[in-house]
Amino acid sequence: MTLIRIDYVPQSVGVNLPLNLILPRDYAQGGAPLAERRVLYLLHGLSDDASGWQRYSSIETIAREHGLVVVMPSAGRSFYTDMVNGQAYFSYLTEELPSFLAATMQISSAREKTLIAGNSMGGYGAFKAAFLRPDLYFAACSLSGVLAINALASPADKIEDQKLMREFDIIFGGLKDLPGSMHDPMVWLRRAAEGGAELPRLSAVCGLDDDLLPLNRLFNQAATSLGVDVQYAEAPGRHDWFFWQEQIKRWLDEVL
Repeated sequence: MTLIRIDYVPQSVGVNLPLNLILPRDYAQGGAPLAERRVLYLLHGLSDDASGWQRYSSIETIAREHGLVVVMPSAGRSFYTDMVNGQAYFSYLTEELPSFLAATMQISSAREKTLIAGNSMGGYGAFKAAFLRPDLYFAACSLSGVLAINALASPADKIEDQKLMREFDIIFGGLKDLPGSMHDPMVWLRRAAEGGAELPRLSAVCGLDDDLLPLNRLFNQAATSLGVDVQYAEAPGRHDWFFWQEQIKRWLDEVL
């Protein structure tokens, strides 16, 4: 495999963002051009960056089995959101980054070749992209995702954490306006239930010993009640890389 790191300043964010790529091992040996390859956008969680999946999982080996191009962007602690401070991480992920890769490396942006997945905060970002830009992806997977984010407004320990509240002010404009906004996964589900564009093939999985399991169950219950097709599963595991590595392989083996 060919491993590439790119550092550049996207206009949508205005700060240097490391970008990690995995290219198929036969690409430089006369194999199929990148424009013909399937592409996986793989999103990191709250405490990681573009290097997380390469450092803590065997994604390179998994990608080799499927001949995948893997794109691992950095998004800080943004929840892949166009933040109120002007840094537009969602626009970067769904618009500027695919255009940049198509222009510089001829990496495909065709829907039928593009998947998106992520862990924890990245699971939230992957599903946000899949629901709000369903024209971009044929499949999406949330691994232990934050899939009922309005629930963050309830626990007293969160509201009393002034540092966290200031961070959410920067990301979302605060928690009080979060429920019912376009940042709310329940809104994505309601919009999807109303019909319109064809959704990607959606999969979500969470560990039975994961603190985010209640949020995933809330999301699944809402999806089921609204008739939105999400393949949901629970499996033994915690909120850790052992679980995410096992589940990303399982998902890719299933959809590819």
